[in-house]
Amino acid sequence: MTTELKGGCYQADNANLSGSSFHNVNLSGATFDDVNLRGTTFHNIAFTGSTIRNACLGDVSIEDASYTGMKIDGIPVTELLRVYRAQPAQEKPLGPAGPSSG
Repeated sequence: MTTELKGGCYQADNANLSGSSFHNVNLSGATFDDVNLRGTTFHNIAFTGSTIRNACLGDVSIEDASYTGMKIDGIPVTELLRVYRAQPAQEKPLGPAGPSSG
Protein backbone atom coordinates (compact mmCIF):
# COMPACT_ATOMS: atom_id res chain seq x y z
CA MET A 1 0.00 0.00 0.00
CA THR A 2 1.44 3.38 -1.02
CA THR A 3 0.42 6.58 0.74
CA GLU A 4 1.53 9.74 -1.02
CA LEU A 5 2.50 12.52 1.36
CA LYS A 6 2.62 16.08 0.12
CA GLY A 7 5.54 18.29 1.18
CA GLY A 8 5.40 19.74 4.68
CA CYS A 9 6.03 18.81 8.28
CA TYR A 10 4.56 15.64 9.74
CA GLN A 11 4.57 14.30 13.26
CA ALA A 12 4.17 10.63 14.07
CA ASP A 13 3.60 9.71 17.72
CA ASN A 14 3.24 6.15 18.94
CA ALA A 15 3.11 4.94 15.31
CA ASN A 16 4.03 1.52 13.95
CA LEU A 17 5.68 2.08 10.56
CA SER A 18 7.50 -1.26 10.49
CA GLY A 19 8.01 -2.61 6.99
CA SER A 20 7.71 0.87 5.48
CA SER A 21 9.83 1.99 2.55
CA PHE A 22 11.10 5.51 1.95
CA HIS A 23 12.50 6.46 -1.46
CA ASN A 24 13.61 9.90 -2.65
CA VAL A 25 12.53 11.46 0.67
CA ASN A 26 13.98 14.59 2.27
CA LEU A 27 14.09 14.26 6.06
CA SER A 28 16.77 16.93 6.61
CA GLY A 29 16.34 18.68 9.95
CA ALA A 30 14.04 15.91 11.22
CA THR A 31 14.26 14.68 14.80
CA PHE A 32 14.05 11.03 15.75
CA ASP A 33 13.53 10.29 19.46
CA ASP A 34 12.81 6.89 20.98
CA VAL A 35 12.78 5.23 17.55
CA ASN A 36 13.30 1.51 16.88
CA LEU A 37 15.44 1.04 13.73
CA ARG A 38 16.44 -2.58 14.40
CA GLY A 39 17.05 -4.54 11.21
CA THR A 40 16.67 -1.53 8.91
CA THR A 41 18.77 -0.89 5.83
CA PHE A 42 20.05 2.52 4.79
CA HIS A 43 21.34 2.89 1.23
CA ASN A 44 22.53 6.06 -0.50
CA ILE A 45 21.95 8.14 2.64
CA ALA A 46 23.38 11.59 3.47
CA PHE A 47 24.06 11.80 7.21
CA THR A 48 26.33 14.87 6.80
CA GLY A 49 26.14 17.08 9.90
CA SER A 50 23.97 14.60 11.82
CA THR A 51 24.46 13.63 15.46
CA ILE A 52 23.64 10.28 17.02
CA ARG A 53 23.29 10.27 20.81
CA ASN A 54 22.34 7.61 23.33
CA ALA A 55 22.18 4.93 20.65
CA CYS A 56 22.63 1.19 20.70
CA LEU A 57 24.96 0.45 17.77
CA GLY A 58 25.43 -3.26 18.56
CA ASP A 59 25.85 -5.36 15.42
CA VAL A 60 25.68 -2.29 13.15
CA SER A 61 27.66 -2.59 9.93
CA ILE A 62 28.85 0.40 7.90
CA GLU A 63 30.10 -0.41 4.41
CA ASP A 64 31.13 1.63 1.35
CA ALA A 65 30.91 4.90 3.29
CA SER A 66 32.83 8.17 3.42
CA TYR A 67 34.22 8.78 6.91
CA THR A 68 35.65 12.25 6.23
CA GLY A 69 34.85 14.44 9.23
CA MET A 70 33.12 11.60 11.12
CA LYS A 71 34.01 11.31 14.80
CA ILE A 72 33.31 8.77 17.50
CA ASP A 73 33.58 10.25 21.00
CA GLY A 74 35.50 13.16 19.47
CA ILE A 75 38.07 10.95 17.69
CA PRO A 76 38.20 11.18 13.88
CA VAL A 77 37.19 7.82 12.41
CA THR A 78 39.75 8.18 9.63
CA GLU A 79 42.46 8.36 12.33
CA LEU A 80 41.06 5.30 14.13
CA LEU A 81 41.09 3.36 10.86
CA ARG A 82 44.62 4.54 10.01
CA VAL A 83 45.95 3.36 13.39
CA TYR A 84 44.04 0.07 13.16
CA ARG A 85 45.27 -0.66 9.65
CA ALA A 86 48.87 0.10 10.66
CA GLN A 87 48.83 -2.72 13.23
CA PRO A 88 50.26 -6.11 12.28
CA ALA A 89 47.46 -8.60 11.55
CA GLN A 90 48.21 -10.70 14.64
CA GLU A 91 47.62 -7.66 16.92
CA LYS A 92 44.23 -6.70 15.45
CA PRO A 93 41.19 -7.65 17.52
CA LEU A 94 38.98 -10.39 16.18
CA GLY A 95 35.25 -9.98 15.67
CA PRO A 96 33.17 -7.58 13.58
CA ALA A 97 36.04 -5.06 13.25
CA GLY A 98 38.72 -7.70 12.90
CA PRO A 99 40.52 -9.04 9.84
CA SER A 100 37.78 -11.49 8.88
CA SER A 101 35.23 -8.70 8.18
CA GLY A 102 36.58 -7.39 4.96
